[in-house]
Amino acid sequence: MSGSIDDTYTESQVIMTTVKIIAPFTLTYGLFMTFHGGDAPGGGFQGGTIVGVTVLMLAFAFGIEPTRQWLRNSFLAGLVTGGVVIFGAIGLAMVAIGGDFLEFTMLKEVFHIKPKWGLEAVEIAGISLIVSGTIISLFFTMAAGFSPDRPSGTGGVSGVDATDTPDSPNAEVSDDD
Repeated sequence: MSGSIDDTYTESQVIMTTVKIIAPFTLTYGLFMTFHGGDAPGGGFQGGTIVGVTVLMLAFAFGIEPTRQWLRNSFLAGLVTGGVVIFGAIGLAMVAIGGDFLEFTMLKEVFHIKPKWGLEAVEIAGISLIVSGTIISLFFTMAAGFSPDRPSGTGGVSGVDATDTPDSPNAEVSDDD
């Protein structure tokens, strides 16, 4: 290899201070987008995206590994799973009261409440959790990525294992040698 990649974390007081100032505002805006999506532009997807990206911003400022330890995989899996369960439960509740899956007009007929509240429940409790958890999980998965120190052959380029040496049978030999 002609060069090495230096992917070590470097602290920057400017970035850390800026993120400390900006993160509460972006988190608040993401929650605002989530909760007011039915009445204004936005919704569960857009709000969940902003909340997820706020966590990514924290990870870039304070380090990916400390953030990954702070938000354990079980928490992120629970976030996404909880969103899917809530989405499915609301949809199946509409079936249980005599409608189709996610047919919110049944709320007006059975409970005399606006169908809008069913949609709000799906957006706030279901979609926003799924989207924010998925964005954060994908980020951590990609951040783990390929590491030259990893001994598995699944992440290698062109099938070359990271432990292969130029003399091993799996190593590629270039014409530049």
